[in-house]
Order: sequence, then structure tokens, then C-alpha cells
Amino acid sequence: MAITPATLALDSLGISYTLHKFDSVAATGFGKEAASTMSLDESQVFKTILFGDKRMAAVGIAPVSRKISMKKLATAVGVRSLGPMDAALAQRLTGYVIGGISPFGQKNILTTVIDVSAHTHANIYVSGGRRGLEICISPTDLVMALGAITAEIQAE
Repeated sequence: MAITPATLALDSLGISYTLHKFDSVAATGFGKEAASTMSLDESQVFKTILFGDKRMAAVGIAPVSRKISMKKLATAVGVRSLGPMDAALAQRLTGYVIGGISPFGQKNILTTVIDVSAHTHANIYVSGGRRGLEICISPTDLVMALGAITAEIQAE
């Protein structure tokens, strides 16, 4: 079993999940690579992306098949606007490298919004805390574990 801050966080909460490993060779598009390598529909594999800055940061979790609407995400967290976060800041805030940012076990607790489409699946896949490691989890457990908001955040 792979031990990452993400798996340790889930284990400490007693949440059921399964791990799936694959050899990651992508330089970008890590979520799409995960879907393709594991023969999953891209609507079932979710990316974890940070938005904002040091003053206000939010995490958006949405299918790799769609873009996240910064306007919808900002509305969901109650701010006027949010922009993409600088990669170096995202790595510092989470403790993970780009392409391996898990929603679980981040260094800082950030407001997290999960796209409502997660609930159309019995299980979804999110990063396990390193490239090539995915966590399969029920959307209900994902929301509960993160104390997340559920909203429509996909771009049109």
C-alpha cells in the first residue's frame, strides 16, 4: 500500500477507499492520463485545482473532462472573483507536487468545492497524493471527509 498524507488522513477518519497505481509519464494533463491509463470515463476522474492567493484560497474538484468556472467557484465560496493559483504557492499550501495534489491531507485546510456531477457516480477517482496514484471513493465520503461544499462549478 502507498502511504501518503492523503491515505493517512482517510485512514484516521475510518473512511473506505481503494488505491489504484499506474505509471505516470505525462508532463501535463495528469487527470486525463489517469482516466486513459485506468480505462475510466473522464467524467468519473476528478482533478483537484487551487484558486486564489495567500489571502483567499479555494480548492475546486471537478471532472477532468471539463474546465472549472472561476466565476461559479467564487460564487460558491462567497467571494467576487478567484483566479488560478500560482503553482509554487499551490505546492506550498498543500504539500503536494502539481499533478499529485490530493484533496486529502493537505498542509492547510482550505475551503473546498466539489462539482455536483460527482453524485452521478457511485465512486469517483481523485489524486492519492502523488502522480500515478488515484483514490477511488464515494462522493458522499469525499464531501464528508473534506467538509466540502457541493455546487455546480463546471464551465459551460
